[in-house]
This record gives sequence, C-alpha cells and structure tokens, in this order.
Amino acid sequence: MAEPYQNPVKKMIPSKLETGFQQFLYKHAGKYIPKNATPNQVTAVGALGGLFAVIMTLLTNISPLFFIGTILGLATHLIADDLDGYVARTRQMSSKAGAYFDLITDVLFSTFLLLAFGLTPYVHLAPAAFAAPLYGIMNVTMMNYIIYFNEFQFPRLGPIEAHLGYTACALIAMTVRDRVLFTLFGLPVFACDILMVLAMLPMYYEMIRMAIALFRRLKKEIS
Repeated sequence: MAEPYQNPVKKMIPSKLETGFQQFLYKHAGKYIPKNATPNQVTAVGALGGLFAVIMTLLTNISPLFFIGTILGLATHLIADDLDGYVARTRQMSSKAGAYFDLITDVLFSTFLLLAFGLTPYVHLAPAAFAAPLYGIMNVTMMNYIIYFNEFQFPRLGPIEAHLGYTACALIAMTVRDRVLFTLFGLPVFACDILMVLAMLPMYYEMIRMAIALFRRLKKEIS
C-alpha cells in the first residue's frame, strides 16, 4: 500500500461548475461507495468507463447511435474521476501513486477519445489531433504543482467542461451526422469540427497561462 501524503494536497478549483458538481456527488453518491473500496479501484472504474467511451466512438463508423454508449462511458468516467479523490480524502488514503494513477488515466482517456472522434466520419482528424495533446500537457503542469507546491491546481476549464464538450460533440454528430456545413479552402467542414476548434482555443490559452504561472513561481522560489 502506498504511503499517504504527510501533508494533504491543497485542492484549488476555480471552476464553479466543477465545484458544484463535486459537492453534489459527494453529498448524494459518496455514501453509496462500498466501505472496502480504495481510491485506485474507483479510478479504475473511471478508466474502464473511458475505455468504453473510446470503443463506442470508434464503433460509430458503423452507426452514429453508438454515440449513446460514448455518452454513458463519459458519465462513468466523470463521476468516478471526481469520487476517487473523495474516497482518498475521507478515508485518509491519499498517495502520490494514487494521484499519478488518476492523472495518467485521464491523459490516456482524453487523448485516445479525441483521436477516436477524429477517426469517425463526423469529425476531421486534424482538429482532433491538435486537441489531443491539451489534456496531457495540462496534467503534467498540474502534477508539477503537486510536486513543488503541494497544490492540486485545476484549470479554469476543468474536467466537467471537457466532458460536456465531448458529450455535445457526440449529440451533434448523432443529430447532424456527416452533413457538410460549408467548405474552407476546398475542404468540407462539419459541425463537430467547428465545436472542437472553438473549445480548443480557450483550453490552449488556459494551458499556456498555467504553465507560465508555474514557471514564474518556480523562478521566484529559486531566486
């Protein structure tokens, strides 16, 4: 069993939507988590939900109705991703290994889901490929906040906003399907292409903002 943190990590969540959703889960779902469940087991449930979402997204090459499975997988991943931290804190089972396991599963889930979207007839691979590194780089930055400052710094656009974006893309794809809205430089543009680009811009800004803030704090610590 991994050793617990000597000092609990200070969780900093600027997103009111994320905070509200977490408090709702803690109040209404936390009490139903089995007493013998560990944080890593809850994280594993979320990882399986994420894997299910990726597989269902790839299967939309057969029928867009498989996006229903994508949405169910997204819901499972989001709920488990918030409850694993709740279990860790309330049962004094927080560990650096657990935090790493949580972050790495999030990176893999988001990266492969975005690429899976790009391999369907409803989203072009280019915007999906440009969006794929975002979550990974963001989580590396968050891990460094934990290592150097013992702070779990959430971005202002957190997991719930990302999951809502994926869900919106799935719903749009089921509704509009592969209808071409217009052409740009001779290339067809789908509704999900526009959604992905619009969501990507503030996320890239947030990624750069957090990285610069971390660099400045580290530089100040050194000097």
